[in-house]
Amino acid sequence: VGYYLWREQRLPVDVDPADPKLSDPEQRARLARVYNRGLNQPVGMVLPLERQWWQARPGWISGAWPVRGEQLFLLPGDSPVGLRLPLDSLPAGWSGQLGEYRVSDPSAAQPPLPSSAELMSQYRQRAGKAVPGAAHENEPRGKPAGQTRHLDESTSGTEPSAHPTPSARGSDDADDRLVDSPVRRALCIEPREGKLWVFMPPTERLDDYVDLLAAIEQTCQELRLPVMLEGYLPPEDPRLRVLKVTPDPGVIEVNVQPSSSWPELVELVEGLYEDARQCRLGTEKFDLDGTHTGTGGGNHVVLGGPTTLQSPFLRRPDLLGSMIAFWNNHPSLSYLFSGRFVGPTSQAPRVDEGRRDTLYELQIALELLPGPGQNVPPWLVDRLLRNLLVDLTGNTHRAEFCIDKLYCPNSANGRLGLVELRALEMPPHPQMSLVTQLLIRCLVAHFWRHPYRQPLRNWGSAIHDRFLLPHYLWQDFETVIGQLQRAGWMWETRWFEPQREFRLPKIGSVHYDHVRIELRQAIEPWYVLGEEGIVGGTARYVDSSIERLEVLVDGLDVERYDVLCNGYRLPLQATGLPNQWVCGVRYRAWCPPACLHPTIDVHTPLVFDLLDRHSGRSLGGCRYHVAHPGGRNYETFPVNAFEAEARRAVRFAANGHTPGGLVAKLPRLSPDYPCTLDLRRQDCPDGGWS
Repeated sequence: VGYYLWREQRLPVDVDPADPKLSDPEQRARLARVYNRGLNQPVGMVLPLERQWWQARPGWISGAWPVRGEQLFLLPGDSPVGLRLPLDSLPAGWSGQLGEYRVSDPSAAQPPLPSSAELMSQYRQRAGKAVPGAAHENEPRGKPAGQTRHLDESTSGTEPSAHPTPSARGSDDADDRLVDSPVRRALCIEPREGKLWVFMPPTERLDDYVDLLAAIEQTCQELRLPVMLEGYLPPEDPRLRVLKVTPDPGVIEVNVQPSSSWPELVELVEGLYEDARQCRLGTEKFDLDGTHTGTGGGNHVVLGGPTTLQSPFLRRPDLLGSMIAFWNNHPSLSYLFSGRFVGPTSQAPRVDEGRRDTLYELQIALELLPGPGQNVPPWLVDRLLRNLLVDLTGNTHRAEFCIDKLYCPNSANGRLGLVELRALEMPPHPQMSLVTQLLIRCLVAHFWRHPYRQPLRNWGSAIHDRFLLPHYLWQDFETVIGQLQRAGWMWETRWFEPQREFRLPKIGSVHYDHVRIELRQAIEPWYVLGEEGIVGGTARYVDSSIERLEVLVDGLDVERYDVLCNGYRLPLQATGLPNQWVCGVRYRAWCPPACLHPTIDVHTPLVFDLLDRHSGRSLGGCRYHVAHPGGRNYETFPVNAFEAEARRAVRFAANGHTPGGLVAKLPRLSPDYPCTLDLRRQDCPDGGWS
């Protein structure tokens, strides 16, 4: 009351608290709700409630909260009652008497949860034995502050006895037992927005949460009154199947329950996509220029077992070692299914994108992993790999293979036997997601039978020179499919063609004198810049102004022809096929206020020429624009895929070669990146650097 009176006194003298013209809309609505309800009206009901064991049986206890005055005043705000309880106003001596919650060991064996019918039957039996409105003769009229009384003797998780004990029959000793331990947790009931809300208190065990939930459900049935649940979630338990929906910046994160079979997984994924479509949500978007991309949300795949100790990665640590080594030796598995933000500072960097000596240390760790058939303590895998599967800052969660929840001895939530594959982005179609998950399941089954024992390959700078180009990426992926085919798995690379076209779309192609030039979008790692001060703190920008594309040339006679980009000869590399060559081009697409090398101008449009050395002229070419070639600035995003495709198509012109005599300029190439022409380096003056 004092808080809102203070807020009222702070208003200008010519402003009424109920006036709808207050400047802050949120504050206006908040004050209006409070004053319309009245400051002297109760907001909700608070029932102190906690689970306690007595004579090897669980029961619920409650007790009075001694506070100043006869009313309980909440903390100021408009959050639910359970979040505004004045726990600091309770007796100071209670803080030292509170028992800490002991989280159950996820690897411990748990009995099955009672069914809904069993729980309802138990509560109906108790309701039949209770006499509404009756008080026990020996019930104390003036209960001392802080003492508690047992409300019931629950038998959740146990079979009801045919001959109940005196405590189970509801005797006076059981019902009116006074306990000196304080109760600081509470069940809160609040009417809000035309509904009745029940705020769930925290519990130690899932059985306690289920027992309380069953009591609420039974009460709702008897009163014929629906309620809305809020508050604390049930504690994590392998017997619980949970689907979580969490709002994230720009996306809605959905964590689905685990699937034990392939038909169950198919039904789950297809149902999730359909439900999202019904809610007008999608897993794809179109940029202003028409680029078709994902939403940026992860399609993370979590692998494990029904229980912690049944996890295949704890039973066979060499399985995890095989997957880590195979992913390292085949970069296509890291980049083909990822999002646009890749590289050392991404959400899921590869192991070899961090410290230079990580591969050496990781090879030692993989050799220390026990082989099949050996007795392995579950904590060994975590201790061997935890400090290596990290990003540049040592974050164990931001890694391609995240083992935070495998078997970390430090916490119960870290001992779930789970391995998370994070270098995956949500594709636009459920079948694209399913075929990716099927590939992972197949590789797990394959490595379970045939462990992968090839040493880790150090790709060096080739990881960002070759394997960010579609040709080399797809060539490596065909090697992966080929290995599975030779092992007896019926796989076809054409199943992943939609993923290739979505991740690495074709820009356009031209034909001149039996020579075909094809442009295709390539992958470019975004560079994270240094900290800059902003209002209220610091920020780190991401330089997304650099882009990369691939140039694939078929039928090229290198003795006669050259392919140029903005006048520079392309560093074409032989692909192994007759007269086929490929290379990459890096260029600045736009110039943001914060970027690397801000003095380098935009390089677009990119002009490609097929130069005939004999005549010294261009036989033809093409142009690629990163925006509308006529200078049109789109103000709205494409309404559908057709408009987006039209915007992409207009940016590629199958003409526009350089007229007149033409002499190829020799580019400045880096020996570390022989496959890439970096147009930024061509703008640097030769100041004596080699």
